Amino acid sequence: MKYLFLLICTVTFAQQTQFVDFKSVRGQITINPEDKSVRGAVSYWFDVLKPTDTIKIDAQNMAFTEVELNQKQIQFTSNGKQILLISSFKKGTNNISFNYVAKPKQALYFLGSEENDNVQIWTQGQGKNTSNWFPSFDDVNEKVIFSLEVVVDSKYQVISNGILKSKVNNNSMTYWRFNMQKPMSSYLLMLAIGKFEKQTQQSNSGIPLEMYYEPKDKSKFEPTYRYSKQLFDFFEKEIGVKYPWGIYKQAPVREFLYAGMENTSATLFSTRYVVDDTGFEDRSYTNVNAHELAHQWFGNLVTAESSKHHWLQEGFATYYALLAEKEIYGEDYFYSKLYESAQQLKFASRTDTIPVLNAKASSLTFYQKGAWALFVLHEAIGDKAFKKAVKCYLKKHSFQTVNTPDFFAEIKKVSDYDLHIFNKVWLESSVFNTIESNVLLNKNKSIQVLFQVEKLRNNPLSEKEVFFRKTIQSDVYFSVKEAIVNQLKLEKFDDKVALLNLALETKNRQVRQTVAATLNEIPESFRVQYETLLDDKSYQTQEIALYNLWNNFPEQRTQYLNKSKEWIGFSDYNLRTLWLSLALSTPNYPINKEQLVDELINYSSSDYEATIRQDALEKLLNFNIINDEVLKNLVKATTHHMWQFSKFGRDNTRKLLKNATMRASFERILPNLNESEQFQLNRLLKE
Repeated sequence: MKYLFLLICTVTFAQQTQFVDFKSVRGQITINPEDKSVRGAVSYWFDVLKPTDTIKIDAQNMAFTEVELNQKQIQFTSNGKQILLISSFKKGTNNISFNYVAKPKQALYFLGSEENDNVQIWTQGQGKNTSNWFPSFDDVNEKVIFSLEVVVDSKYQVISNGILKSKVNNNSMTYWRFNMQKPMSSYLLMLAIGKFEKQTQQSNSGIPLEMYYEPKDKSKFEPTYRYSKQLFDFFEKEIGVKYPWGIYKQAPVREFLYAGMENTSATLFSTRYVVDDTGFEDRSYTNVNAHELAHQWFGNLVTAESSKHHWLQEGFATYYALLAEKEIYGEDYFYSKLYESAQQLKFASRTDTIPVLNAKASSLTFYQKGAWALFVLHEAIGDKAFKKAVKCYLKKHSFQTVNTPDFFAEIKKVSDYDLHIFNKVWLESSVFNTIESNVLLNKNKSIQVLFQVEKLRNNPLSEKEVFFRKTIQSDVYFSVKEAIVNQLKLEKFDDKVALLNLALETKNRQVRQTVAATLNEIPESFRVQYETLLDDKSYQTQEIALYNLWNNFPEQRTQYLNKSKEWIGFSDYNLRTLWLSLALSTPNYPINKEQLVDELINYSSSDYEATIRQDALEKLLNFNIINDEVLKNLVKATTHHMWQFSKFGRDNTRKLLKNATMRASFERILPNLNESEQFQLNRLLKE
């Protein structure tokens, strides 16, 4: 009987949306930062379309009580991945309610501590499954109207999907109630909890635009959110469909897994994009901002029914973000980005044999080749027809899931363009169509010059120097001048010095940064010119220039270190950690070495974000500054939720364990680690 039940359940799960249509849900959840748990009371309303005996709701590692169907107790079971509701479900509307408790292993992340007064809690549903913290649906085809009440300590702010309907204080707790008006897929449900402040602007259409930040970053608000309103107004006009969600929020969160995530009505993004004016030059949030906002239409309003059609989300968001950036930065920027992605796609297609219309396609394929396919289509059928088709596609399938034929059906109504050939070439082939892409790119004058530059790549410098000189001194787009500087990399210095001087004289940040990056060996005759890079309005250029100058001119090291000793850089302390490592490596530099070592070790601790910690650990290991505190911080890295950082921790621990003395040190610190750290270190010790 048990095996028969499992077979019935498997069949039911695969076809559930044919039997049951979940309409709405009301949940109240209480978040406990201390034990990293969630307690909730959930009530779902759903229609039974065909009689069935089992209904499932995805729920990872949760315990359930008080499970009721239409206010009556119901039989249920849980397999660790779902709650299974067992009854004779007849056609009609029903309500299911239950309480649950969970300690999520993923999808809901707890950062900081009450002790350090830096608690921050946030979610990431896509690819991680919201069902780890809220009983919901991993199937994107099940769209539900969410109403969520979040109960937390009153000292924290809460951000969630939809409009804040009420905020009630009760003793030391606050009850935040958010309502969505329209259905959405569960992976787009979100929370962000912490100490936030916000500023609100209003779009031309009257949509409130709430932009959050941590209090310490108030001075960085403008450069961080620069162009946000302009982007929003552009999309409503360009797409021709009013923003569908009533309110739009954005919030940076610490140690986020990705650059950004387009949760319905509430985008989260990485704190690496919280920048000042100088940081904006190299690490602007603009592209991520535009990309995640475009998803509110392409991905959230209409959602790809399966991973095979993922380009309908990522390709569209990438292309429309580029259209928005063209509005801000101009046509040359637009074409230079298309050229850049074309080069990446051409190179990747040598080994990548998976096309766009395949669930296993790479991110590069879904995002950039998907965007290129839309650019080709847009150019082929014309702006008016393209906009009309997109508008009809979005309106017809609003709040539903879609596939590629759904989009093509709207193209066919406005154009007789051969979609069969288009599909074969751009979506079903892994080869990048260089001939067609070059024809389109050649519409831009700067790209025409760039193609000329690239054709000369293998020519002697003497044959192209005059052309290069003329081009660097022209008003052509900076990416062309960058390409020239890159071509000079392997030339003899005396042959190229005049061109490098011209490149520096452009005063263009990107061109000057390319000079900095391509000239690792700096002759004394060029030192003064190269030193001007230290004053560029770019933390990235300053980092490159400081290291190269320190490395090339030992007798000038004190001068360079004195000049840069107050530098911090981006929010990840790129200039400060570089300065510390250089100062510690400079003989006779007057410093308190012990104090600087302590500072660098401190940056490797869990008081800082993963990017800072990894950078500090790399420098400590490279300079062989290793004590028990460094080893503890390295082991802590192995338990981090960001896979890149945890892999860094494991890989470097393995290297150190090959040394008998280091192995003994790791064994000595083992008892002082917490349970998860002990588990990871024990695994590595046993390898």
